[in-house]
Amino acid sequence: MRERMNRYILEMQNIVKEFPGVRALDGVTFSAAAGEVHALVGENGAGKSTLMKVLSGVYAHGSYKGEIKINGEERRFSSVRDSERAGVVIIYQELALVRQLSVCENIMLGDEIHKNGVIDWPAAAEKAAAALKLVGLDINPDTKVSSLGVGQQQLVEIAKALSKDAKILVLDEPTAALSEGEAEKLLSLIKELRGRGVTCVYISHRLKEIFRIADRITVLRDGKTAGTFGKDDLNEAGLIAKMVGREVKDIFPSRRHEFGPAVLDVKNWSASDAAYGMKLKNINFSVRKGEIAGLAGLVGAGRTELAMSLFGVWGRKESGELVVDGKQVPRFTPKALIKAGVALASEDRKRWGLVLIHDVKSNITLSSLDALASFGVVNENAEVSAAEKYVREMAIKTPGLEQKAGNLSGGNQQKIVLSKCLMILPKVLILDEPTRGIDVGAKVEIYGIINRLAEKGVAVLLISSELPEVLGMCDRVFVMRAGRISGEVSGAAASQENIMRYATA
Repeated sequence: MRERMNRYILEMQNIVKEFPGVRALDGVTFSAAAGEVHALVGENGAGKSTLMKVLSGVYAHGSYKGEIKINGEERRFSSVRDSERAGVVIIYQELALVRQLSVCENIMLGDEIHKNGVIDWPAAAEKAAAALKLVGLDINPDTKVSSLGVGQQQLVEIAKALSKDAKILVLDEPTAALSEGEAEKLLSLIKELRGRGVTCVYISHRLKEIFRIADRITVLRDGKTAGTFGKDDLNEAGLIAKMVGREVKDIFPSRRHEFGPAVLDVKNWSASDAAYGMKLKNINFSVRKGEIAGLAGLVGAGRTELAMSLFGVWGRKESGELVVDGKQVPRFTPKALIKAGVALASEDRKRWGLVLIHDVKSNITLSSLDALASFGVVNENAEVSAAEKYVREMAIKTPGLEQKAGNLSGGNQQKIVLSKCLMILPKVLILDEPTRGIDVGAKVEIYGIINRLAEKGVAVLLISSELPEVLGMCDRVFVMRAGRISGEVSGAAASQENIMRYATA
């Protein structure tokens, strides 16, 4: 490995990138060698994604200061296609697939194989199948992307990148939506690519993964390079300290376990959606006042579908009832659920939780406009006052209330989603993957917020793919498998082994 790393295939020197009122990158230096897995870590807003967008040509040469070298030669990319021609391919955290097209069409999009001016579909299918095999995804290339789960779509995205013969492969939170088994396959694949001389820049908040596969780790903090380290030079606590600039001792807050009566009762709930091929069957559970209940299970078990179904935005309800604070909910629409005191923070905050082109203020108050209006007219002073309150209490880092939500980091976007939920003063708060794709420091803050809400009497249903998070935060854990509740664990029985047994048995 030392011999391979003597020569840098990628060098980024003194990169400066500014947005109105914000210096996102302030003299960042980053380098990677051929055949190296180099982890890039930092808090949300530290500049990781911005740096990679500079590398990929999303931010064209001239919009930033500094220099990029590939194999010692300075490169000035004016577009994404320029960087791909140089062997740089980036897989972003947000999926960039066309759901209406097939897997084959998505993989070949922009790189179609032509024969006499006509797309050669047999050759395209063959190339797509080879790329799918490389990531261990056993599906027909003609399958519509819309019929795939999020984890499978992520693997298609990776197959698409690998089909371009990348020399430098950047993976931004590639395992965030994957099951444990899929993540293991991906990590094994990255090791294989390293053996073939492919350079992998690995961006992740899952520190255990980083220590497993990275050769070196570069830390960004507040838009600056905080240092580059060999993976044996730091332990997990030391890396967290480098990322946040302080020592983080207790990730999960201590809890006092005092519960009231059941606030959320789900009885004999069944629903289905033919388009997704998913059925929820005879689900029964309850969440008590002041309790944090977890919902665990493998990708595709039906956790997100259950949350969306209860909120009236997924599938067709076939049977069952939902009781909130002793009252049966008669209609299943978001407006009716919000009125009953139920708030949902969905797993896909950019698609379902935020209006990215709207400002911070509008997003925070979006679900509470009725409470801010008189005779159908919103009181703008009250709206500003309410938004300022949540920006302050949730420690949302933003230049101002007028900043577009899409310009903020993932952690701050998630705090806006939570603020919107809290502003309706919920009795029940459903959180679907509330810390997905955010850094350790932001996770600790969000855990504290969830804990304080429970202590105030809110009934919290926490859905998460990270078992340490479920076990660290929850008083009871319901486990789902194949659209059913397959088990419940609490107390001494709450262990990763028991959860996985219910999830797979």
